[in-house]
Amino acid sequence: MLTSTTVHWHGLYQSGSNWADGTAMVTQCPINPGNSFLYNFDVPDQAGTYWYHSHIGNQYCDGLRGPFVVYDPSDPFSDMYDVDDESTIVTLADWYHVVSTSSEAASFPTSNSVLINGKGRWHGPSGATNSSLSVISVQQGKRIDGHNMMIIEVDGVNHQPLTVDSIQILAGQRYSFILEADQQVQNYWIRSLPNSGDGTNYDSDGVNAAILRYIGAPSTEPTTTLTQSIIPLQETNLHPLSDPAAPGGKCEGCVDYALNLEVDFVRPIYSGLLMQIAGNFIRMGVTYNTPYVNPPVPVLLQILSGAQNPSDLMPAGNKVVEISFPMGADMNAGAPHPVHLHGHTFSVVRSAGSTVYNYDNPVRRDVVSLGGNDPINTDNATIRFATDNAGPWFLHCHIDWHLSDGFGVVMAEDIPDVQKTEENLPVAWDKLCPTSVNNGTAPLATNKMRRVYNVARQLHHGSHSF
Repeated sequence: MLTSTTVHWHGLYQSGSNWADGTAMVTQCPINPGNSFLYNFDVPDQAGTYWYHSHIGNQYCDGLRGPFVVYDPSDPFSDMYDVDDESTIVTLADWYHVVSTSSEAASFPTSNSVLINGKGRWHGPSGATNSSLSVISVQQGKRIDGHNMMIIEVDGVNHQPLTVDSIQILAGQRYSFILEADQQVQNYWIRSLPNSGDGTNYDSDGVNAAILRYIGAPSTEPTTTLTQSIIPLQETNLHPLSDPAAPGGKCEGCVDYALNLEVDFVRPIYSGLLMQIAGNFIRMGVTYNTPYVNPPVPVLLQILSGAQNPSDLMPAGNKVVEISFPMGADMNAGAPHPVHLHGHTFSVVRSAGSTVYNYDNPVRRDVVSLGGNDPINTDNATIRFATDNAGPWFLHCHIDWHLSDGFGVVMAEDIPDVQKTEENLPVAWDKLCPTSVNNGTAPLATNKMRRVYNVARQLHHGSHSF
């Protein structure tokens, strides 16, 4: 590539391989132009739908992304479908006609339309374009991953089957569903209607669409019309297939550590987005009221170099953390915000749009909607997870423009065990950072030239320790 980059493997825990998480300046320095880096890691205990994407700047919005599916030879739903392969993968993406690095790009650009499996149209000044669309072929009578959809997996986690006829899916989220090809042999529109941008709710001329084509149907565009959804997905109706209970007690805050992360704008000093950290944690070395900015040295490198002072105030691993995201009715700009936590799935004990707390069998996923797009009501999406995966993990909005403007925080988890779990760091990882990050000091005798032993003994820029 002609520019620096990293690759994040979205949804994979990277237990014991935090160095391979691919988050620029959190777990690694970027891969410089003209160089290469091998991500070599194991995925011993996960199967499902994931994806990979750049985690530097806004490169994934410009196209550096793709699906990553781990197939389960013991899939508990295998007797419920007939086809599950590359032909049944459907990817959705916002299509921006101006690349993020262009001087013409806005700070918070809006998309022109939606791409489905990399293809799409848009409605320009002279009407809709006529480019080719993605076609997904199905065999009548077959059940594959119009037509209702039976959801069986959410963000890589198997869930109790749930039948719906529409799904609101936010950036970073994934669903596996079974679609039974039980309709007449013809062509049907697959619609993905965005809630913002030039293509908002545009449902004609093949814009924001792909084609579901039964084998034997003519190679023509569908004539089907949009129908009203009568069984839309409600997140609160999703329940994990196994071990459904959320960690911790069955009441608000009944965990080892509870935090409030409030989404807010900072004015007039800063016009971007941030997470304000409220509660006891303000007094524990946490950067407060400051948008996230990449540190000068990757957080993992800081930890391995002994920068762990805030952790002296915090517990080690295997604790239960609850994070709530209060969204006032006046904080609906850019909502709904999809927030992703690296290194974990979490139980959503309170979903956006709901006031009910579910500790028995809440949906388990790695990207949650914070809601906040209701001008009257307030949301307080709340998640829980156990600190069972040592390392610095990024928590951030997955609308990349919001992340670039500071909507993120690093969760430095179980710092005392990071040295143990990351003992097999590849030599190439050490060589990613330029020698200048060693603060101008001479190379160390261990030849770990890019370990930053002279870094200030604190975690930088919006980091928080567990």
